[in-house]
Amino acid sequence: MDLSLDHRSEGDRTILEVGGEVDVYTAPKLRERLVELVGEGHYKIIVDMTKVEFLDSTGLGVLVGGLKRVRSHDGTLALVCNQERILKIFRITGLTKVFPMFDTLDEALADTQ
Repeated sequence: MDLSLDHRSEGDRTILEVGGEVDVYTAPKLRERLVELVGEGHYKIIVDMTKVEFLDSTGLGVLVGGLKRVRSHDGTLALVCNQERILKIFRITGLTKVFPMFDTLDEALADTQ
């Protein structure tokens, strides 16, 4: 399956909607989009992963890289994820302690103002 990437602004935050599979083949597209967004001055990013069907270690690496990139500009990168199989990957790797994680986009928007 392919990767879909859409972004929009909500105040000073940028929502990046990710759908499909984030794996070794598609992760470079996600990395490129995150680099573009930060390069354009978007430092408060919410990655909506509610439509992600698969995530591997390459995808995790891209998200960690995106977090480092926004933090270098005193920014934030929060994740919206409500699928147990994807959340399990974040728990196993300990990344739930690194990323602000939310069940819904509304919760993320309310918390990241």
